[in-house]
Formats: sequence, structure tokens, C-alpha cells
Amino acid sequence: MNAPFPARDDSAGKPPLTVLIAAPRGFCAGVDRAIEIVERALERYGAPVFVRHEIVHNRYVVDELKAKGAIFVEELDEVPDDAPVVFSAHGVPKSVPAEAKRREMIFVDATCPLVSKVHRQAERLIEKGRHILFIGHAGHPEVIGTFGQVPEGQMTLVETEEDVAKLDVPESKGLAFLTQTTLSVDDTAAIIAALQDRFPEIVAPKAEDICYATSNRQAAVKEIAPGSDLVLVIGAPNSSNSLRLVEVAERCGTNAHLIQRADEIDPAWLDGIGTVGITAGASAPETLVREVMARLGELREVEERSVVTTEETMVFKLPRELTD
Repeated sequence: MNAPFPARDDSAGKPPLTVLIAAPRGFCAGVDRAIEIVERALERYGAPVFVRHEIVHNRYVVDELKAKGAIFVEELDEVPDDAPVVFSAHGVPKSVPAEAKRREMIFVDATCPLVSKVHRQAERLIEKGRHILFIGHAGHPEVIGTFGQVPEGQMTLVETEEDVAKLDVPESKGLAFLTQTTLSVDDTAAIIAALQDRFPEIVAPKAEDICYATSNRQAAVKEIAPGSDLVLVIGAPNSSNSLRLVEVAERCGTNAHLIQRADEIDPAWLDGIGTVGITAGASAPETLVREVMARLGELREVEERSVVTTEETMVFKLPRELTD
């Protein structure tokens, strides 16, 4: 009797690849909350539920919510008066909920509580007569939303250290600074130092505005990047925190690529590579991390290692209108 045909070894001929997976990575408490708000609104009000702007910056998440009945729009005038609408996690100018109230619309605000905290700080500083220097990226929804909390002309955007030298602001009013929550920790520290050097009396926020998740994910990349030949960051090109993770890896001297899905991986990237670091921006679900791992497993014989730098336990409450 012939011996049984030997089982196929799919790993034969594949070079080994060590994959260092950063932890924490992916969804933060604000993103978890925002997605749950849309899902609960669909349950409570029925489809369709309109969402002003992408609820979070991730195409996969947006498409999943579209399939459940969410309709994404850019402005409130695209929403019928009698339809429920959710505002994105990035925050909106005060004029947006004001218009919704004027039209007697059903609306739910999914602004991340840490972004809302910056909004309230801005209001208090203006009430005290200060002019705010806001560190952030022009055109980002969070920046637009924060500027929309205060009267026009009361806040000036600062994007770089070079901007600090060019500032022409009313020092006599007293200055204060705030920051976007998803910035590079290192870049922001340098800009703050430049502001404090030029304006020694400038008032700082009581606590750092960059959110815990942004800081934690950047710290995790700093841990994996030096031991990696390549870092892959899973996230959207319009996701500020994901772009910052690429920059952090590159500053560690490691080549890095931002990808949205596994099919964007170019096998040539792995030529001569022995170790790959993997992380995901705060808007990227773990499903996409597993998808990327599966793709790497098709190309190489993978050994997966988790590198944990901290544990996250933050949870944010849902809006009362969805829990009553």
C-alpha cells in the first residue's frame, strides 16, 4: 500500500518575518463612542440617520455604517428637517447645533469629550479677555470646530515653529495657547517652547490638550520602530493621528508607509526586510490589523509579537438622549 501523500507545507520557501504589533493601537474611547452613537441612533430613530462629515476618518468604518443606514453629508443643509443627524467626533462650530435647533431638528453630538474640553477652555479664555494661539493643522475638522467656538478674530492658528516668529498678535490683551488633540507630541512641544520663549507670559492649558490615545500610540511606535526595518501604519490619509504615527516612525530612522487596507501592501516593500512594525491610527478597527497580518502571512512566514507600552481603560459616556 502506498504511503499517504504528504500534507502540503504552505510555508515552504517563504522567508521568515518578525512582526512587532504595537499596543495600544487602533480605536480610542472617543472613536468607540462616536461609532456607538451612530449605531444607537439607527436603532432608536430607524434608518436613515444622517451624519455631518465622516464620523471618524476611516473609509472602512464609514462604509460599514452606510450599510446599516447612515447617510454622510458635508453640511446641514443637505439634511431634511425631520431627519435625525449626528455630528462627527471632530467637533463642529457653534453655528451648526444653533442651526439644528432653529430648524427643530433631532440631533446628537458625537464630539469626542476631549475635543469638547478644548472647546470649553477656549470659551473661558475668551471670557477672560485673552487672545488664543491655537496649534493645529489648517483645514482639519477639529480646528474648524474649535475656531467656531469663539468670535472671529479671537484666535490665531499656529502650524509650525516658523509661524511663531511671524506672529503679529495683540500681546496687550494677554495670550494663551491651546492645541489640536491629534498632533505630534514632539512637534507640539517644540512649538510650545518657541511660543513660551517669544511670549514668556503666555498662559498654558492646565493639562495637555493632546489626547491620551494620540500620545500613547506615538509612544508605542517609538518602542517598535527602532527594532523594525519597516513600519506599516493602518489609517486614512486624512487622519491626523495616523499621519503623525508615520512621522514618528520615520524620525526613529525607520522607513514607514501609511496604508488603508492590506491590498495596498507592495510585496517589494518586504525585500530584504526581517522585521516589520505594525500599528493602527485611532480610527482604524482591529479588523484591518488582522487583514494586514493575513496578507503578510501570505507573503512570508510570520512570527507575531505584541509590544505593550501601556494599558488603556478610558471609557466615555454616551449622550443622555440615547440612553434614557
